[in-house]
Amino acid sequence: MPRYGEEDYESYERPRRHTRPRTKERPSYDDAEPAVVVTVDRGRYTCLTERVPGSAPHPVVAMKSRPLGRKGVVVGDRVGLVGDTTGSEGSLARIVTVAERSTMLRRTADDDDPVERVIVANADQLVVVTALADPEPRPRLIDRALVAAYDAGMDPLLVLTKSDLASPDALVEAYRPLGVPFEVTRRGADVSAIAGRLDGRQSVMLGHSGVGKSTLVNALVPDAGRLTGGVNAVTGRGRHTSTSAVMLALPSGGWIVDTPGIRSFGLAHVRPDHLIEAFPDLHDLTLDCPRGCTHGESEPECGLDAAPPELEARVGSFRRLLASREASP
Repeated sequence: MPRYGEEDYESYERPRRHTRPRTKERPSYDDAEPAVVVTVDRGRYTCLTERVPGSAPHPVVAMKSRPLGRKGVVVGDRVGLVGDTTGSEGSLARIVTVAERSTMLRRTADDDDPVERVIVANADQLVVVTALADPEPRPRLIDRALVAAYDAGMDPLLVLTKSDLASPDALVEAYRPLGVPFEVTRRGADVSAIAGRLDGRQSVMLGHSGVGKSTLVNALVPDAGRLTGGVNAVTGRGRHTSTSAVMLALPSGGWIVDTPGIRSFGLAHVRPDHLIEAFPDLHDLTLDCPRGCTHGESEPECGLDAAPPELEARVGSFRRLLASREASP
């Protein structure tokens, strides 16, 4: 005898959970609209896209779709959008794909921090901006920025501002052995030479607060409207005026990414054996180095110790970059 009769509700078959058949098929998003991320603010991504080929790009606000999981989306990423991509007020699209990155400018909070933070994607030039005075130059931070550029496969450019307050000769001489190109400028000066260096490229502007990054961006992109600030007379440090990275189109072609002022630049992710590859002439000298050689000054039997006289200054500058990884900027 069954425990319950047909008239008892306990005998009714209850609906099963997950009755929908599971499938491994996922949307291809072949119709996703290509765009580039130009700024990120509290989980909302402003992207530029072309609705009609050849038309002027227009901004679209989007959010990251759930299938992307914990995959980060940063300024410079090339993404695919679905949903409402009209860019009208109140509209919200979804980022469903992120293209493979050609470069990644990364940093860690501290040198012992295992968590890497991608600042900008797909840039090909790092513009390190430093003031010659007010605030004083911080060579250690410049060295670390150069290490990050070489590690990311980006071309470095050194821009020295406020040349009306101090001479650039000492800093120029310090980086001459590395072959780092440079430009010198001051407030109100013609910036056409710097614009020529940026023409047709995707560049990232990096430096600590108060060095004149936003002033320079406003000169390069007249309608940028970036806020500018002075230097604290007590601490000698600049005041933060930019709170997030933003990518702007240059009038002559190319893009410039203005980043917030930094006060630390961790390099826990950079390996010495990777860094030396950015210097082909020095890399050839290290081919017979003992296994695990970091190419620092204290390394025994390092191939750099046998560098010819014409490369000694370059070896010294490279080892200075190596040392900057192990000391606070």
